[in-house]
Amino acid sequence: MAKKWVKFPYPDKSYVHDAAALKKQWPRLHRGDCEPLPKIPAVLEAWRLYHAGEFAQAVEAGVAAKGPGLHAAVKAQVVYATHLEQNDKAKLALLEEAAGWAESRKGEAPKDPNAHYFYAYALGRYSQSLSVAKALAQGLGGKVKEALTTALKLEPKHADAHIAYGSFQAEVIDKVGGIVAGMTYGAKKDSALEHFQKALKLNPESAIARIEYANGLIMLFGKGRLADAEKLYKEAAACKPADAMERLDVEQARAELE
Repeated sequence: MAKKWVKFPYPDKSYVHDAAALKKQWPRLHRGDCEPLPKIPAVLEAWRLYHAGEFAQAVEAGVAAKGPGLHAAVKAQVVYATHLEQNDKAKLALLEEAAGWAESRKGEAPKDPNAHYFYAYALGRYSQSLSVAKALAQGLGGKVKEALTTALKLEPKHADAHIAYGSFQAEVIDKVGGIVAGMTYGAKKDSALEHFQKALKLNPESAIARIEYANGLIMLFGKGRLADAEKLYKEAAACKPADAMERLDVEQARAELE
């Protein structure tokens, strides 16, 4: 399957690091997900491939490394499926597979915040591709919420989990309405906004935090916050990407503005 994957369309030497350079860049590259610097060389290699945009190879390396290597595999597969896979059926299959890996990792490392976050990340993107309404009907919303709140309990400074939890609440409110969302999932407008703002404070260089915040504003307030959403998209488009995923986020913001 990996051989048929679309190549990362924006190759850039600045996204390619050797192990020593990657270790130096690690705090900047992982400010969003708080993933600790790997002690296992095979896991570091999986992340090196991921940051360079070699998503298929990153998945293979991460799955082979097992343990925390699955974090790199899940993130690479989800980023690829979300941004580059054109076939809807293939995209769903990739996201479902990634969620399966993340679920097994969550079982073996219950005290690792990213074991929970990457499960929510994969399952959340799967739910969006399936349709949020269908995902909620299948009970996936409760699983995403539980994984995100657990990740945030274990690591309150997890910017990406704050983004995801803000987005989750906005999407649920958008699909089922504020009253049902509040009663069933504890989703509230104020809480969603608070999590988006925390994410930006924790990771001010993040394009995806701005994109998700903008999308959240539209879902929660419609045209009333359109100007704020456009401003966030412009800021996202102007962000300087540090790796392949960030580049895909910036390109997404630019495409939305066009």
